[in-house]
Amino acid sequence: MGRRVLTGLPSDPPSDWSDLSEWWLQEVRDPAYREEVESLFLEVMEISPGEVVIDLGCGDGRTLDLVAGLGMRAIGIDVNPDLAARAAGRHPVVIGRLPDLGFVKDGSIGVAYAVLSLEHVENLEKLFIEVQRTVRPGGTLAVVINHPIYTSPGSGPVIDPTDGEMFWRFGQYLHRGSGFEPAGDQVVEFRHRPLGVILTAAARAGWSLEVALEQGVGTGAASRDPILAKHQDIPHLMALRWRR
Repeated sequence: MGRRVLTGLPSDPPSDWSDLSEWWLQEVRDPAYREEVESLFLEVMEISPGEVVIDLGCGDGRTLDLVAGLGMRAIGIDVNPDLAARAAGRHPVVIGRLPDLGFVKDGSIGVAYAVLSLEHVENLEKLFIEVQRTVRPGGTLAVVINHPIYTSPGSGPVIDPTDGEMFWRFGQYLHRGSGFEPAGDQVVEFRHRPLGVILTAAARAGWSLEVALEQGVGTGAASRDPILAKHQDIPHLMALRWRR
């Protein structure tokens, strides 16, 4: 956690996530994932035992495990065959690339959610439209994302060498773009959109915003890393819930 987006385009960025399995598994083993990401997800997620839910970018299925343990009937989709296979050992999972949800019937889902996956979807507008088609009236869409302040190309911390005070450089926040982060011996692309672009795309697709939460680095990570401790008042994660 505490990722930093790099500027500049790698000479050969990966076309999909097929080589990123080990990197992702290492990311989610970080205690901060449970302390910050999962706890924020549970705060924004509408828990409805018995409801059919879909995980948009399910990875190895750990969030599917979480919602199934709360009594919901969970299915997942992921582009990475290795991670999807891990999840498929416990849940129904489709290998596919978002925003393609053609395998889902209209209005057949009660709750859709995405945890740290919207940042990697190229066509966010189409995703909001497709999810709106699959979720029944009155259903919800919940997401946890890296805060747009973090994903803007060129963003990052600036530390005053005289007193150690940290400031945040916003980078190209107001422009849509991509940044690339090291992922083991590969790189992973983060697609940046200003918050206004995200909210407008959702509204145009028919989603009504109910909850918006912002979060800095958690106390656990701050206690383990003095550098991350300086990030506690800087938006790090964001959670949103919309209703159809």
